[in-house]
Amino acid sequence: MFNEIFSDLWKNYRGRLLGSLFGLFIGVMFLLLGFLQTIFLLICITAGFFLGNKLDKKEDLLEWLDRLLPPGYHK
Repeated sequence: MFNEIFSDLWKNYRGRLLGSLFGLFIGVMFLLLGFLQTIFLLICITAGFFLGNKLDKKEDLLEWLDRLLPPGYHK
């Protein structure tokens, strides 16, 4: 019975559930770590996700760095 209720909620309100859980997570992080530590943690998570996404797509990270950094920075 609980599985059916959760399945129905997931099917109809997936965005709201994920958004609420993300908001709860961020709120708890602010309370436990403080503002600056939470912001730093979110930046690290975002950078890790971005780099992992590049690796999953088999993109060349050195080519991406060449485009991102100024000319002559990376040899």
